[in-house]
This record gives sequence, C-alpha cells and structure tokens, in this order.
Amino acid sequence: MSNQESTSKFVMQRFSVAPMLDWTDRHCRYFHRLLSSQALLYTEMVTTGAIIHGKGDFLKYNEEEHPLALQLGGSNPKDLAHCAKLAEQRGYDEVNLNVGCPSDRVQNGRFGACLMAEPELVAECVAEMKSVVDIPVTVKTRTGIDELDSYQFLTDFVSTVAEKGGCEQFTIHARKAWLTGLSPKENREIPPLDYNRAYQIKRDFPDLVIAVNGGIKSLDETSEHLTQLDGVMIGREAYQNPYMLAEVDQTLFGSDAPIKKRTQVVEEMYPYIEKQLSEGAYLGHITRHMLGLFQNMPGARQWRRYISENAHKPGSGIAVVEAALAKIPKELNV
Repeated sequence: MSNQESTSKFVMQRFSVAPMLDWTDRHCRYFHRLLSSQALLYTEMVTTGAIIHGKGDFLKYNEEEHPLALQLGGSNPKDLAHCAKLAEQRGYDEVNLNVGCPSDRVQNGRFGACLMAEPELVAECVAEMKSVVDIPVTVKTRTGIDELDSYQFLTDFVSTVAEKGGCEQFTIHARKAWLTGLSPKENREIPPLDYNRAYQIKRDFPDLVIAVNGGIKSLDETSEHLTQLDGVMIGREAYQNPYMLAEVDQTLFGSDAPIKKRTQVVEEMYPYIEKQLSEGAYLGHITRHMLGLFQNMPGARQWRRYISENAHKPGSGIAVVEAALAKIPKELNV
C-alpha cells in the first residue's frame, strides 16, 4: 500500500478525540459532534467480556456520532474478532485495540499496555479481527513499558504488529507506561513526553499511518505535529476545554462552514437532552460533559456552578440548562 493510499484510507485519523474512561460516553460524543463534524470520536474502552457476557448494550451510540471508533480491551483473538464483527454490524467506522492503558485492573485482565510485551499476541489479535471485518482495525499503544522503553523495542513492536497482524495504523501515546508504582493518572503525567519517537516511527515506516497522542493542548500544536505525522489525538484538553473543537473543521479539514458560537451549541443540545430525558436518562449524566464549554469566559464559573448544583435534582430538565446559560452575559455574543 502506498503512503497516499494509506493516508486517504485513514483520512478521519487526521484529528481525533481520545477514548477516555468515564468521560467519552455517548452523551459526551453527541456534544462533541456538535462542535466538529470531522473529528473522529472514540468510545470509552469496552472490554470483550462486557460485550459478550455483560448485561446491557455496551455498543449503543447515537447515529449522529459518526465517524466513530470502538475501542476494545482484550487479548483473546477469537473474542476480539467476535466483538469487532458485532461493531461492524452495528455501524462503527473503526475498531481500535487498547495496548496503552496501564491500570492494575486492565493488567489483571491481560490487556492494555502490558500487551506491549507480547507483540506476537497483539499481531494475532489484529489479524483475527481483520479477517472478519472490512472496517479499519487499529492499535493505540505507548512508546514502551517499564524498562522496555528503547526505540528498538518500539520498532520491534510496530513491525511485528504491522507485518504479522496487518495493522496499518497506530496511535502512539508519546510516553512510556510504568505498570507498577504509578496510577493511571500519574502515567498520563509523570513519564516524559517523547514526540520524536513517533516522528521516527513514521520515518521508518512511511507506509503506515501514524498518529500521536499525549499532552497536546491546542490546534496550533496539532498543526505542528501534522507536519511530521498523519494524525493527532487529543484527550483531556478536548474534554476540559471542548470549545477548542469548534475550529477543528476549519483549521484542519479546510471547511468553510461558520464557526459555531458556544451559546448555539448549548441550544442545539436541547432536543437531544429532551429526547434522552424522555427515555429515562438523568440530566446530570448529559450536562457534566458541557461544564467546560465557557472556560475562561465571563460567567463560566456561574454556568458550571448552577449546573453542578441543580442538574442532579429529581425532575431536572431543560430549564436548568436555560437558567445556567442566562449566567453568561448576552453582550459577549459567544
């Protein structure tokens, strides 16, 4: 596959919002989609065990969320293939294998970052998934784990998973992970960032699509990384300051659509909120993802406080959001 063909196949990888446990649920993704029509959105990591044996529909999403990728956690090739097939049948645009999460719970399940030490198994998992689906199967990984953090280690991992598994796209969280001694939160902050590792992987594997994740806070930084790489994934900043997504389509995809105002996005959420409430959802489960929308704007604190103090009350509805929006000075026209 030529680099041009590879890049066009994964054009949606140019910008994505990271899978974040307890954050990027379907309510969050619907909200983010109102801000950007082009960004690739990821589900929270869902384990194969939850999908196969759990009660409830772990693959549920809103049709408006596309393009949408399902991130799977697991290490049994047959189970992963089964779940990938279900994802394709449900209409997901991509399946991504988590080889980056360092939590104890994930390690105990033999998936996440600990799989970096088993590239042959990862390759088998990818190959099994690819054998039953036509949508892209991708891998999100770290640069290394514990003392296994040389560039050669990362190179061997990528080459094995690409050549034996057929994986064509990797998102590299540009930090290694400590499997013991650090919490997941500390693993997102303490190991130093090394974007050059991702850059070098792209140079050494030009036919692969390589995206980078970790510590990226602006579209200016994103554009800089895109001079070296095929894609950028942003996590916490996109969640805590979601309005950064409002310029993604124009800045990164060449859209000439007008940039939405924050108040417009809130008002566009009303029909969704009403529909979800009618189906039994709680207001606070939806509005918690919207708290950062007015970050650094006059009235932002009052917006957050009013929603936080009222959205959880029984019977709370649209009136709570309207009252919170009234805390933003109209003359700002934001």
